[in-house]
Amino acid sequence: MNRFVMYKQWIIIICLILPTFTFAINYNPPGGGLQTIVIDAGHGGKDGTTRGKFSREKDVALQVALKLGKAIEKELPGVQVIFTRKTDVFIELYQRIGIANANKADLFISIHCNSMPITRRGQNTRINGTETFVSGYNRLGQQDVAIRENASMLLEENYKENYQGFDPKDPESYIIFSLMKNQFRNQSIRLATLIQDEYISSGRVDRGVKEQSLAVLAAAGMPAVLTEIGFISNPEEERYMNSSAGQAEIVKNLVNAIKKYKSQLER
Repeated sequence: MNRFVMYKQWIIIICLILPTFTFAINYNPPGGGLQTIVIDAGHGGKDGTTRGKFSREKDVALQVALKLGKAIEKELPGVQVIFTRKTDVFIELYQRIGIANANKADLFISIHCNSMPITRRGQNTRINGTETFVSGYNRLGQQDVAIRENASMLLEENYKENYQGFDPKDPESYIIFSLMKNQFRNQSIRLATLIQDEYISSGRVDRGVKEQSLAVLAAAGMPAVLTEIGFISNPEEERYMNSSAGQAEIVKNLVNAIKKYKSQLER
């Protein structure tokens, strides 16, 4: 193929996709802003063997999740909070994110406590700190399905009014879904970073924002994070996470991060 023909083909391709690309890059979820947050207390029921010296991860996660929900409702009027569980029950991972997808949530936040196996010499009890995860790249195929299903449903309901005749059934819509996926990933990282910044402001050890293959985040059709609020295997952090003051500080960190995220999103 000569160079002229190759250039001509590229010009045609660019002309075909540019209008769709321009539309997609300005995509905002229907409704806009931050309206619904799903809070997931990790584990529960039979899935609850991780424990420290005197407490269980599933109980601490639930206590913090319920307090976080109340704080959001108080400090962010108009934002709906939905819990994946309010009691000590077992819920499959796919059902947790399914609740968020079904309710067209704008955010999914999963609360967990970290843990390390205790060695005979007890070295791992000294490991501490907070870290927040977003879905890793090797799970993006699963996220594609969720974004296509949920975003397509939203677009089908709103495209005539909000999207200037865009047809979500058009084959070129994959470009938009791809950009939406990137947008959700970027927003997930943004929220995770804000959460870690808040932990740091309270003097917590920062283990960073990480990407990992986590089933509970894989099929999220919205920005989603899993935050490890401390190591239950560390005696000092276990006491902190079980104390009223510690839980209040963790909740404050998370609410402040959500407020900043909401402000940035709306700007």
